[in-house]
Amino acid sequence: MKTEPIRPAQIDFTADGVPWAPQFGDVYHTAAGALDQARHVFLAGNGLPARWQGREHFTVLETGFGLGNNFLATWGAWREDPRRSERLFFISVEKHPPARSDLQRVHTGCALPELAHQLIAAWPPLTPNLHSLSFDGGRVTLLLALGDVAQWLPHQLCASVDAFYLDGFAPAKNPEMWDPRVLKALGRLASPDATAATWSVAGSVCDGLRDAGFAVERSAGFGGKRDITVARFTPRFQRREPRGWQSAATHRREAVIVGGGLAGCAAAHALAQLGWQCRVLDRQAHPAQEASGNPGGLFHGIVNPQDGAHARFNRAAALQLRALLPHLLVHRPITGGFDGMLRLQVPSPSKDLALASMRRAIEATGLPPDYVRAVDTAEARGLSGLPLAGPAWFYPGGGWLHPGDLARSWLEDSPRVQWQGNTRVDALRRIGDNWQLLDASGAVLAQAPVVVLANANDATLLLSLRHWPVSAVRGQTTLVPSDVPGLLAPLKPVAGAGYLLPAHAGHVLCGATTLHRDSDPDVRVGDHLHNLAQVERITGSRPVVDAAQLQGRVGWRCVADDRLPVLGPVPDEAALGRSGERLDHPRFVPRRPGLYVYTGLGSRGITWSALGARVLAAWIAGTPCPVETDLRDAVDAARFVSRAARRPPG
Repeated sequence: MKTEPIRPAQIDFTADGVPWAPQFGDVYHTAAGALDQARHVFLAGNGLPARWQGREHFTVLETGFGLGNNFLATWGAWREDPRRSERLFFISVEKHPPARSDLQRVHTGCALPELAHQLIAAWPPLTPNLHSLSFDGGRVTLLLALGDVAQWLPHQLCASVDAFYLDGFAPAKNPEMWDPRVLKALGRLASPDATAATWSVAGSVCDGLRDAGFAVERSAGFGGKRDITVARFTPRFQRREPRGWQSAATHRREAVIVGGGLAGCAAAHALAQLGWQCRVLDRQAHPAQEASGNPGGLFHGIVNPQDGAHARFNRAAALQLRALLPHLLVHRPITGGFDGMLRLQVPSPSKDLALASMRRAIEATGLPPDYVRAVDTAEARGLSGLPLAGPAWFYPGGGWLHPGDLARSWLEDSPRVQWQGNTRVDALRRIGDNWQLLDASGAVLAQAPVVVLANANDATLLLSLRHWPVSAVRGQTTLVPSDVPGLLAPLKPVAGAGYLLPAHAGHVLCGATTLHRDSDPDVRVGDHLHNLAQVERITGSRPVVDAAQLQGRVGWRCVADDRLPVLGPVPDEAALGRSGERLDHPRFVPRRPGLYVYTGLGSRGITWSALGARVLAAWIAGTPCPVETDLRDAVDAARFVSRAARRPPG
């Protein structure tokens, strides 16, 4: 997906107090009231709340978020309905979202003050992403797609939509929103019994709905309008999801997750939020004892002028973790610092040229200052408390934390998650509709219709796949006593060639080495010396200490060759030997039913774990995907099979 900078809305008010958009020369809603308009046109026009009653989950898609009134009205109606669906998903596309200050201004005196306050508090940095905002303990999810609807609807959203709210400024004022190609895309996303409603009765809109497979009618209008348009999906043929996108074919919401590190615990939490019962198996007695067992680690996004898949996934992941942390911190203490981190710019002959290049990259992507800032040397020194040699990227939503604390918080946040330690899984077996997990003697340890392998490099052994370029990379960290002469401890974490965390519990953590094809489990003096040299490059001062006396820890990161996580349903490699199979794209690759993988988090486990887990959970449960489809393709475990299929023979 080609991203463009997000330009916030300009919002004024008419003489009678109705919000007005000067850019489009149109009002956001009628003078009769935004919430009443939403209830009449969009909820009643889609048969709500009756249609969501008794459902496991219900999905609404809106083509213009505007000021959020339709979302607030829908959320409020869902809350008040005792027979409501278990979960509500509300997807909304907006090219020009309001700034947080404007959102607060327009909702002063809102008739739903509690809900408006929660929306304002959760409002994200305005980056070109699919932002996942969670409310009511995860039972209500707002997926806010910032950018052009002409990009999002035809290709980049993955959901089965039950009700469409077609909103936006009038077709004459904003024709792109009502383009036939946009309306036709509704048919791709519509569930079999989907409905649609809009205040517009323009002939082009009605024709576009018919072309998308809807039967169109008129209904009583609101706020001075005689009619509105309502529609029911009546396709001439049934749409089929690509095989790789299909959800788990089970009515039993039960899963076993193998691996109790960040990936496994996050996966269990994400599935539990969707109503699944989860059991986490790990060979260690307690969570996060292996690759996730370091005493600290960083979380942050990245910036790349091309804004490709790596940059977009890292940004979305950092924003997802930032959105989830306040809830987790309320329920359980997590050791760490949550007030920002600095990443040093690659050395340049000129500090001024380096800073100018950084600021051009931010300008090209339009990334807002509450996501990232390019700070000059003086400000970088002030933020870090170190005599840094040049400018840095400052991520206000980044920081550091204890991975084990985060993993435990995910486990303890839901009663639907059960921990089972001291359990080593040596083999898998498919019996009927269940997967059985076996120990070395062949005894059954657990069984479930869905199994997730989140056990890092050990997943490779259980899967025995030929096309699986995932490897173990050895890393060693170093703990330096904080009172060592020559050690300068940062106020905020700093990364560059290595990283350095603020002092905690009498030590400063630094690291880490990156060594391929190295299976030595012992802490090595040479690796401590490497980490101390990185500290010197960052701070300009070398700690005066005997490296042989330092403590450290060795772990093995699981890394894919393209440096992206590996997740989703496990591919069926037997398809490579069958004629007539289309395998050139991951979404068409056949899968092994009920078997999923979540690994390859590398050195970004803290940052990636939450978002990857939510992508995986949505895949399993058939709920809306929280990233754009090309990003899901980029992390799909079947991508390696597709690469092999595209390779010329010989």
